[in-house]
Amino acid sequence: MVVLTKPALGQVSLPRPQKPSPYFSGIPVIDLSEPGSEALLVRACEELGFFKVTNHGIPVELIASLEEEAMKFFALPPAEKERVGPATLFGYGSRTIGSNGDIGWVEYLLMQITSKPMSLPFLMDASASSFRSALNEYISAVRKLACEVLELMADGLKIEPRNVFSKLVMDEESDSVLRLNHYPPCPGFNGTMTGFGEHTDPQIISVLRSNNIAGLEITLRDGSWVSVLPDQASFFINVGDSLQVLTNGRFRSVRHRVLANGSKSRVSMVYFGGPPSGERLAPLPLLMAEGEQSLYREFTWCEYKRCACRTMLADNRLGQFEK
Repeated sequence: MVVLTKPALGQVSLPRPQKPSPYFSGIPVIDLSEPGSEALLVRACEELGFFKVTNHGIPVELIASLEEEAMKFFALPPAEKERVGPATLFGYGSRTIGSNGDIGWVEYLLMQITSKPMSLPFLMDASASSFRSALNEYISAVRKLACEVLELMADGLKIEPRNVFSKLVMDEESDSVLRLNHYPPCPGFNGTMTGFGEHTDPQIISVLRSNNIAGLEITLRDGSWVSVLPDQASFFINVGDSLQVLTNGRFRSVRHRVLANGSKSRVSMVYFGGPPSGERLAPLPLLMAEGEQSLYREFTWCEYKRCACRTMLADNRLGQFEK
């Protein structure tokens, strides 16, 4: 069993205990193999900003392979993991999330996805060949899934070209990220605590898969928190802030968080599909009705990313870009 040790006096403190929210049975489940899924996707993005997809075409063996490799990494001694590098941008992190005071009962590996070789040098070692192979296969499959979902969204919105969203993620300069999270058991603690604090994702789309341990929670439109039943055979999709801007608020990015279980280990793999750094983000004119006013001023992805890095997780970043 992999555990994080309790921090010593003077080190990062433990997150506060949290009471889990009630499970929500209304998460949209969209079968990508069924005709009409594009209309269901649009409705889910408008009403919740979050949904589950089934029949996604990614082999369970590929998913299991990356989860196994991730757990091998998280089982390494702390000193070996820390040699991968502090996650100021990319690398290994534990408990500290970002540089603005957010903490959680989590350790993670954050990797940039580019057209160049893997961003973390340790992945180029011969000893990491199976990890590298699993990552490459998974990233290729999940990026394809993200683009399929984005193109179905465009179909449902009846806009052309249908790659108006997906081309930003498929661009060679796309600023996309893969995050492997491990929420380990906490010695001597019974209950749940903050694993990853509440936030929205700044990118266009997030594609999440976790093991069968609960912990993910989202907010409904009335601001109430609800728990999401885990499903390790499916993927969950989050609308990101950038997609909210591109649709002029028609799609809403979902606020979410993770509660860590004191006695069970949760692992998740999240692909964040982002636009190129210099991409200018503003509501698409073809989605705006005659006379409709833009809710946001135009800005580049690089500007928004800098804003995200300067703020705490729970801050309303998009508020700074509203007209």
